[in-house]
Amino acid sequence: MRWFRVAVERLRQDWLQIVAVTLAATLAWVLAADLFKQQRPFFAPAAVLIVLNQARGQRLRRAAEIVVGVAAGVLVADLVIPALGHRSAWAIFVVIVVTISLGVALGAGSTTMVQGTVSALYLVVIPPPTHSLVPTRFVDALLGGTVALVLSQVLAARAPLDPLISEARRAFDELADALAQIVEAVQRRDESAAYAALERARGLDVDVQRLRTAVRAAAESLRLDVRRRRHLDQVRAVEASSQHVDYAVRNVRMLARVGVTLTRLPMAAPPDLIAAVRHLGDAARAAGHALAASITDHGRTVDRYADQARESALDAVRTAGRLSGDSPPLPVVMIVGQVRATAIDLLRGAGAENKGVLDAIDEAVGLPRA
Repeated sequence: MRWFRVAVERLRQDWLQIVAVTLAATLAWVLAADLFKQQRPFFAPAAVLIVLNQARGQRLRRAAEIVVGVAAGVLVADLVIPALGHRSAWAIFVVIVVTISLGVALGAGSTTMVQGTVSALYLVVIPPPTHSLVPTRFVDALLGGTVALVLSQVLAARAPLDPLISEARRAFDELADALAQIVEAVQRRDESAAYAALERARGLDVDVQRLRTAVRAAAESLRLDVRRRRHLDQVRAVEASSQHVDYAVRNVRMLARVGVTLTRLPMAAPPDLIAAVRHLGDAARAAGHALAASITDHGRTVDRYADQARESALDAVRTAGRLSGDSPPLPVVMIVGQVRATAIDLLRGAGAENKGVLDAIDEAVGLPRA
């Protein structure tokens, strides 16, 4: 019965989305049929389904692509049908070739090309319900896309930045947890645990992608909300930080790989190495809190967590630096370099200036300033 529990859990997590999509599609049909007096307004609910099933942050673009695609399909069909007629194989062949070719030539996205082709095919197979000069399918698609965007805004209206704050914390917390798992495996000299830590580190890309998706979603919501557009600068700052989070993830993945090697060596890992990676985990957690607080302009909170992240990162670099003077084995040397690189990326991810970070890191390991 495990499959049943999994199915129930999925429904529990997504029931609100299911209800929202269903109501929006039905509303689009009702508005098109009853208010705008459209006959068989198929494209109205279809547009809703396509737009709302896109990830947040892509819906405005997808809505525009749907409308453009439908308009292009209507235009192609209107040019082809008078010459080749309805429901003919030649008409179907020509509208598909012409619509897809136009899409490719103009660099259209897949959504635009699919919508244009489906729209043209629909017109070829099913004659328009009226002979009005108004392109009914275009109106349906425009109405459906509008309903989807309005509903999307209503769902995000109360707290459009909350998902972004949550994902910012989550990305750094997952980094910190992965570092803790590496420490535990190396300290116990447990090769199996080290491989498990490596697998976890490889999965951190998902958290970076979730953060970037949350950035796009927040930006989309704020652009459509005049009262909250002032927060766009914070969202752009998080977008820049996400690149450094990505770099930190790559460095942690390398740390995990070297951790596997360390568990296979005959000697135990140096205590300073364990302490350095622990400090990195503390820096990651504090950096996440600093970035999350910066989204909502909590200045003192940002400074407090940013200072914690800075101190922990510098402690990590100082501690790791002590390992380089005793002719350590190659895996230890590699970890020293990765600790430095990860510390830089964590502080940059928390919003610190690049030059200040590099100067502080170099000073921590005793390097002269340029």
